[in-house]
Amino acid sequence: MVFTLVPMTETSKRDRPRSTGRVTLADVAQQAGVSPITVSRALRGDRNVAAELVERVRAAAAALAYVPDLAARSLASRRSDTVVVLVPSLSNRVFTDLLEAAQRDLMVSGYQTLFGVTHYDATEEERLLRSYLAHRPAGLLLTGTDHTAACRRLLRESQVPHVHLMETLPPAKGYSVGFSQTDAGRAVTQHLLDRGRRRLAFVAAQLDPRVMQRAEGFRLCLAQAGLREQSCELLDPQPSSIALGAEMFERLLATHPGVDAIFFCNDDLAQGGLLAALRRGIAVPGRVAIAGFNDLEGSDQMLPALTTIRTPRAEIGERGAALLVALMNGESRPGKCVDVGYELVVRGST
Repeated sequence: MVFTLVPMTETSKRDRPRSTGRVTLADVAQQAGVSPITVSRALRGDRNVAAELVERVRAAAAALAYVPDLAARSLASRRSDTVVVLVPSLSNRVFTDLLEAAQRDLMVSGYQTLFGVTHYDATEEERLLRSYLAHRPAGLLLTGTDHTAACRRLLRESQVPHVHLMETLPPAKGYSVGFSQTDAGRAVTQHLLDRGRRRLAFVAAQLDPRVMQRAEGFRLCLAQAGLREQSCELLDPQPSSIALGAEMFERLLATHPGVDAIFFCNDDLAQGGLLAALRRGIAVPGRVAIAGFNDLEGSDQMLPALTTIRTPRAEIGERGAALLVALMNGESRPGKCVDVGYELVVRGST
């Protein structure tokens, strides 16, 4: 085997990577013909850097396939560019819609996102929070407000800016972006009563805090109407699904044949109930009215189309991210609780 030695030119010396094998900030600065601090500010999105320089720096970074060293940046600035987002599930469209919106807006503001899945378990949320706080994140987005005492203490003592999503908090307890799950549950129930239904059922799975707040709205509305004794509830801790909704529909009518309206805690359960009714030839809404929650994909295509609560998941993600960015930038925010509301969408199933 013959090896040929190629003499190194001045150009090849300049293009040679450092001993780490990484293209550095200095390499990008040399390529762009600017200082390293200008490169750093341009890539961070500093608005004080001229647009022409930003374009030149980005072109140089792309040509060299430069990847910023976020760990080194954090050590130098004592500030992380990472925001931790904790959600209960990635299989639930509600949370993927929220995540996409939050991640998009945080990236525009120069922050990277680190996701964690709690699986609806407050203890798992605490474990994830302990782990992620060790990385000194710039901020936190948390789903819901049902934390362990240890988790609340971690949030308090870490002094990391954080915003709760999907629910509203009293201002004294922190920042939040969401809506009243209880009020939304009450709105669905009142709609069924307004349609002349008197024997209502609440059917729920997963049984996380937001589901149980909807149940509370159901109970309060019926109690106010003097119909609490005539209602029934079917609660199952299994994960929510179309298949489970069909099974629970069958179970409910077998044990409570007089029910004339069903409020399912989530649209996938309600979709399963509608399909089960169709298979059995049970008229909806003639024999029994069916309503859901969240206005998930496909609900408007059911036969009949599903009445439901439309929840503004993307708006919650966007406004939660915007509020957190403001807090991370040290801006004062007098409105600590952002209530985005909800919409009752009435369709053929009721």
